[in-house]
Amino acid sequence: MAIAVKMKEFGERSSWIRRMFEAGAALKAQYGAENVFDFSLGNPDLPPPPQFGKMLREVAHQEGPGVHSYMANGGYPAVRAKVAARVSAEQGLAIGGDGLLMTCGAAGGLNVIMKSILDPGDEVIIIAPFFVEYHFYVDNHGGVTKVVSSAEDFSLDLAAIKAALSGRTKAIIINSPNNPTGQIYSASELAALGELLAAASHEHGTTIFMIADEPYRKIVYDGHEVPGVFTAYGNSIVVSSWSKDLSLPGERIGYLAVHPDCEERDDLLAAMTLANRILGFVNAPALMQRVVGELQGVSVDCSIYARRREVFCELLAAAGYDFVSPKGAFYLFPKSPLADDVEFVALLQEEKILAVPGRGFGMPGYFRLAFCVEDDVIARSAPGFSKAMAAARARG
Repeated sequence: MAIAVKMKEFGERSSWIRRMFEAGAALKAQYGAENVFDFSLGNPDLPPPPQFGKMLREVAHQEGPGVHSYMANGGYPAVRAKVAARVSAEQGLAIGGDGLLMTCGAAGGLNVIMKSILDPGDEVIIIAPFFVEYHFYVDNHGGVTKVVSSAEDFSLDLAAIKAALSGRTKAIIINSPNNPTGQIYSASELAALGELLAAASHEHGTTIFMIADEPYRKIVYDGHEVPGVFTAYGNSIVVSSWSKDLSLPGERIGYLAVHPDCEERDDLLAAMTLANRILGFVNAPALMQRVVGELQGVSVDCSIYARRREVFCELLAAAGYDFVSPKGAFYLFPKSPLADDVEFVALLQEEKILAVPGRGFGMPGYFRLAFCVEDDVIARSAPGFSKAMAAARARG
């Protein structure tokens, strides 16, 4: 076989979103793009805020020696200091620029973390439903994922997490607001999780990290706030990006920040800086570092996503779907009216609606809808959702 067996297996496991993309392309070619309701991709459709274009033009015109040269692998010190000031406000605990590294998106940051903390066979707990690539990031660096289901409302199931902790546990990844559910973990949940991790670390004589993946932190609704993990647990790391709050997923710019009281903090930061280089990232994109450094506190107009969420929730409720209204992010994760979520997604496709089966996120029996699409696409999909529900009920 020309490619690695593992990559072939990974391709099959991660194929649901790709399959929906391919199905969507075929439907659009057959019926016209305007007649297909594509909720499969979490690709933000809002344009970046106007401040971004202005700052991009200013930075692009900068000249002088070294403007496009390598910098320290952790990023420009001035940019790191500005980002650290904002993260300090969000986390309720002061960190300096030396406690933060600029990365190639949150994905790059997660791989830097895994490279730095995992020995072969170490375990990383992930919460279902989850972003599918967590599996691959852990495997990239010799780790093993342990999947723990969330509670019925997609909050943390602390008893299940406690049962999954072992002497090989090295970290838990939490994603809040969550993709695909939009759930936000409360401050009390995070504090209780921190107590569990501290007790397990003491029992096994290990260090267990809480890794918070937060690219949707600013996409929240109804006055909800995302609690900081730094006040919940000392051995915590935050990783995020500007992919969602500035609508810049293609620019691959993000960061990771380490709790100031983290065990062996200096060694950890040194390992992460080295990992940033040896993984081939070298450093985060220079141009984007300088741009986002000047845009702290700027984000897209979240009220647009909020309006779309309300329209979608009303539409789905009227059609009889069972779902938890998301507190953040731009996804809905309804229950499938058929036990087989793939079978129901096929019924939706018959109505030219594209969704992703829940099994693609580690939770069969559900399906994901991304509402980062034009309002009109959501509104015009209503008859199709009603017809698919009626077809599902007819099947019993």
